[in-house]
Amino acid sequence: MSDYKESKDNPLHKEFGVLKNTGYILKKMAQYQPSAIFLSVLGLVCNSVFSYFWGIFGKYVIDIIQSGEGADAETRLMYLILAAGSVAAVLTFGGYYSGMKVWYRLIAVRMNMITERIAKVLDLKYEFLEKPDVLDVAERASQATNDNQNGVEGMMHIMYDLGQNGLTVIVTFVAVTVLDPRLIIAMVVLTALQYAYFRHIIKIDKERVWDKLSGSWRSRHYMERITQDFDFGKDIRLFGLSGFLTDKFNDVYSEFVAKNDLHHKFWLRYNFVTAAGGTILKGLIYVVLYVAVFQKNMSVGNFTMFLAFALAFAGALINFLQRFGDYRRASLQTDDFRSFTELELDDDEKETVPVPDTDHYEIEFKNVSYRYLKADRDALSGLDLKIRPGEKLAVVGLNGAGKTTMIKLLLRLYDPTEGLITLNGTDIRKFKREEYYRLFAPVFQDVEIFAFLMSENIAMQSREELDADRVLLAANEAGLEEKIRSLTKGIDTPLTKIVEDDGVDLSGGEKQKLALAKALYKGARIVVLDEPTAALDALAEQTLYERFDEMIGDKSAVYISHRLASTRFCDHIAMFEEGRMVEYGTHEELMEKKGKYAEMFAVQAQYYKEQQGNEESGVTVNA
Repeated sequence: MSDYKESKDNPLHKEFGVLKNTGYILKKMAQYQPSAIFLSVLGLVCNSVFSYFWGIFGKYVIDIIQSGEGADAETRLMYLILAAGSVAAVLTFGGYYSGMKVWYRLIAVRMNMITERIAKVLDLKYEFLEKPDVLDVAERASQATNDNQNGVEGMMHIMYDLGQNGLTVIVTFVAVTVLDPRLIIAMVVLTALQYAYFRHIIKIDKERVWDKLSGSWRSRHYMERITQDFDFGKDIRLFGLSGFLTDKFNDVYSEFVAKNDLHHKFWLRYNFVTAAGGTILKGLIYVVLYVAVFQKNMSVGNFTMFLAFALAFAGALINFLQRFGDYRRASLQTDDFRSFTELELDDDEKETVPVPDTDHYEIEFKNVSYRYLKADRDALSGLDLKIRPGEKLAVVGLNGAGKTTMIKLLLRLYDPTEGLITLNGTDIRKFKREEYYRLFAPVFQDVEIFAFLMSENIAMQSREELDADRVLLAANEAGLEEKIRSLTKGIDTPLTKIVEDDGVDLSGGEKQKLALAKALYKGARIVVLDEPTAALDALAEQTLYERFDEMIGDKSAVYISHRLASTRFCDHIAMFEEGRMVEYGTHEELMEKKGKYAEMFAVQAQYYKEQQGNEESGVTVNA
């Protein structure tokens, strides 16, 4: 039983309080499953009444038996039994019906709240996905919707328990007060002591068991992940790591066993104290009732009824206090959910203008700099660069030169720290991101495959919405024709085996072709290739670039690479180094300049020649 870890140190974290969160959860229930509220009330009333119902019934049965009215008493007893049986049946059915109908409705509420959280994630600006504070509240919002015992659904379940126990306490409190007010005081004191010990056990259990196991949890999850991860499978088998990893598992689990023993010792101690307290409490109840019977002439029937009321009161009060602690914890987790879904970040799209409706787009970087969060220097500094309509621009440089940062700024995944980027003379921050994104067809180095159909991966649309002919044309132009012919379901084959058992996995080269097909299908006016061919050898990369250049025709294109396979057919080349554009011009101009670009080209050209010679002689260099 792990206590909740608060996150008040996060400036984005907000505290709403138990009462406000209760109202919030009730609104969500009313919004998504309004019948769940009625069913919950029905269940808690039925279960509450049922907890002391037989005591009331027993009183009247005993009263009738003691009345000594002969045949008339038998008739009254029969009617009472029938009436009580009917009421008990109604209460039982009401409680059972509520329990059967409520649980999946509460799950449905949580699922809708998960949808809210996912929608919030999808609406976040890309650069927020790299901010630790945002990631923290997003992760905590996810944890608040992970299961039905904690967080938002936990609040719903515990709210039901609190309502049932609270109603029982209110009803039985009146009855026990009538019996003897001093009994109420004694019961409240004993219950409070039990609750205080309960909180003490929770605290030491957390400190001495669960906090100590935090590192073991991470080790356990890591061990479980790597033993089931396909990427680790080869090393595990080829290096004979089975026994080694099993020993590691045993080390981790031995600590779990020891801490689990300590955990059960704590709660065994609590159960002993609770049993002792319960015995004392029942003893007090019987003493009070004994006095009432022998000194105040209480009837046996009333003895039975007040005994039921007193026991119900004591049980409901301790349960209420214990569950309220859980309720506060669930409320804190609901704070996390609300802190994220109600996150108010800078809204930079309040006043926007339409993206120009034209086929000619000119993009210009004007003294643009960008610095990543907590970095000690700019990743890109003082960039002045113009991309003209229909121009092919090669952006080159070694890894870490600033090329990818420049592309993220171009695509408006980031906004500049300094300077501005314009589209046809207008600051791109004045456009809605969604409209601006439509101008670009990007192909990234890391190709992400969705567990959808191949056609849906290319079109980025559902099967019902996509243009099947366009999808097939784009796939064929990207070089996937042979692969598609080999698949039983063709272009509608599911990819990966995550969702569909008959899904197929693509090779690295096929993934790159799929990404190219995706860009071709989108048909945007500006194409961006961010080192999508890094896994290929230099000659294969150049061939692919030249082929893709033919496909995109007169569209603008930006080719990013730390190799120079794309430069010969580009109109201009921008050479980056340590976050700055150090050279700009055509291939011929930069070669004549004999600077950084010419030096890099000469080194790589020698490699191209050696590789080409090896291939012509039948020697394979690249794996």
